Amino acid sequence: MKTKIAVGTDIGGSHVTCQLFDLEKYRLIENTLVRKKVNGQATDDEILNSWAEAITETCEGFVISDLAGIGFAMPGPFDYPGGIAWFENVGKFDNLHGVDVRKEIQNRLQLETDFPVRFLNDAACFAVGESVQGEASKHRRLLAITLGTGFGATFIDNHLPVAGKYEIPEDGFLYRVPFRDAVADEYFSTRWFIREYESVIGRNIVGVKEIAEEAKSDEKVAAIFTTFGENLGGFLVPWLTRFEADCLVIGGNISAAYPRFETVLKNEFEKGNLSIPVYISTLQEDAALAGSAYLCDNDFYAQLNLVV
Repeated sequence: MKTKIAVGTDIGGSHVTCQLFDLEKYRLIENTLVRKKVNGQATDDEILNSWAEAITETCEGFVISDLAGIGFAMPGPFDYPGGIAWFENVGKFDNLHGVDVRKEIQNRLQLETDFPVRFLNDAACFAVGESVQGEASKHRRLLAITLGTGFGATFIDNHLPVAGKYEIPEDGFLYRVPFRDAVADEYFSTRWFIREYESVIGRNIVGVKEIAEEAKSDEKVAAIFTTFGENLGGFLVPWLTRFEADCLVIGGNISAAYPRFETVLKNEFEKGNLSIPVYISTLQEDAALAGSAYLCDNDFYAQLNLVV
């Protein structure tokens, strides 16, 4: 008999994280978290074996075939409905190009071909998880963004990702949308901070955490966050307005520096006559785990197939 417990799996370029999720109580199950290092440049067998091993460990004490399914928060490029990896020239998982990941995971875990193994973009899983389990769960419509190595963004209506409506791009994402002299991804990511710091200060730096620390005592460095907040607010206002979003959720590593750009971001919202709450994710990776596991809710997944 199938249980209402599913496996959430978050795939990163250097790690895999798994945890069990209760689909009835909408919560991650304590003491089932497993995180393993993965070499993104390894062979396809090594990568897939690492993922399968992590799932096996998190399911200790359970019969995997009795679970509701396995969900993956997976970066792209990837055929999410088909389960086929199309990674190429993205710095990780090149050896999985063209591999049927669903079939390979089912084989490694000795599961039947009809056992649910489902996939969704990692940023979308984060957004779904926030809508199900986070502070934004009390709102119907939200935009969830992740600020880190890249710029992730997903519009959510009643837990479901939205794409191709309200002038939202057909894929539902904003990272490729033109902004100033490039695209959004070049302005709302760690790369921008490092470039801006080197331009303003004239030396190299490791990342945003270090820049935020220097900003406490250096006005020139603090001004970098002002510029970032102005850019981000100005970029987001039209999208949030068109979508009639009830709130904004911010996750990713850069969200830890939110106090450095909070005021200017909200000032941009005010200029755009936008008044919505901004939530900084307290779930972070847990949101992606919850969102990926939620793919194993059959009613949700049936609706999801209609919009993605």
